[in-house]
Amino acid sequence: MAESKQPPINLTGINAAIIMDGNGRWAKKNTLNITSGHERGVDVVRKIVESAAKAHLESLSLYAFSTENWSRPKKEILGIKKLIISAIDSQVPELINQEVRLNFFGDYSSFGDEVISAIQQAEKETAFQDPKLKLNIALGYGGRTDIIKATKLIANEIQLGRLSVEDISDETIFRYLQAPINELDLLIRTGGDHRISNFLLYHLAYTEIQFSDTLWPDFTVREFIKCLERFSKTERRFGKRAL
Repeated sequence: MAESKQPPINLTGINAAIIMDGNGRWAKKNTLNITSGHERGVDVVRKIVESAAKAHLESLSLYAFSTENWSRPKKEILGIKKLIISAIDSQVPELINQEVRLNFFGDYSSFGDEVISAIQQAEKETAFQDPKLKLNIALGYGGRTDIIKATKLIANEIQLGRLSVEDISDETIFRYLQAPINELDLLIRTGGDHRISNFLLYHLAYTEIQFSDTLWPDFTVREFIKCLERFSKTERRFGKRAL
């Protein structure tokens, strides 16, 4: 059944992120191999990205592969590598038409030269100066590792005399983190688990978090819009007392 037309919603300037959990469990539930679950998950990404652009989000950051995911079976990781390349080949033309700027962050060097080349080409082809949406893909990313690396970079800058201790602020730390956003406004996690799994730890200080029991391959545009609508009605006090 086709999904209904997306209702109008405007979240200009809002940075959202999704922990896309449940591909493996969806595959098992449907008696399919794990790669089929990931493939179905990529199809969902395409629909959600289009919907995010229509909702005028500033950015959408997707947790595609964490540092901990390297412990998964080699066959699954090989399938993910191939899927990254095929997804880039099939979806970049759509992103160009939608004026969506694509950016990958994290340590994805271990994915190999073919994946790295595909990523670099995709980022180059979608390098819009004023994009309709910034699409950030976390690949080989871990929040703690990100903070540790940023801390080392800042310490090195202080040793070289380029920064002083007094210069360190939220803005300074954000500048040295890998993720290309500062404050995160909304985080959605699918798959039924209620944890943040080492994702964007420094960015989550005042993030509104919503959890969905839906496995990612079954996550729909309609459910995504409901998440955005709930967020739009939330009173965000940032520690202040409501009047």
